[in-house]
Amino acid sequence: MPDLLVNIDVEDIARATAFYEAALGLAVRRRLFGGSVVELEGASSLVYLLEKPASSPASATSTTRRDYRRHWTPVHLDIVVDDLEAAIARAVAAGATQEGETGHAAWGSIAHFTDPFGHGFCLVRFSEQGYGAAP
Repeated sequence: MPDLLVNIDVEDIARATAFYEAALGLAVRRRLFGGSVVELEGASSLVYLLEKPASSPASATSTTRRDYRRHWTPVHLDIVVDDLEAAIARAVAAGATQEGETGHAAWGSIAHFTDPFGHGFCLVRFSEQGYGAAP
């Protein structure tokens, strides 16, 4: 099975590190590439914060530019938590913005957020049956 590494582009590495430590309880494992990359541990996969300036090209061949205002992407993080209300309070206190009301279903509950860099993420608390309770 391949390892999964999560990479998150941010425009301010210090601010992003502080946010992900406070919001999700992740911890700095090490700093790389002269401090422009921070490796965080404490989730099921390592999370890498990559400092990339706003408006810089997304890749060497892309005309798309990085934009740290709220944006949509087809890939986002779902963070599974045991205590959803406490996780919501922690994320908001760290600077996340909750988008809409917390949703509830047979499989569990979900709260949608944006981080300070425009990236969407969700906090999820599963019911005992989890997705097995989904229709």
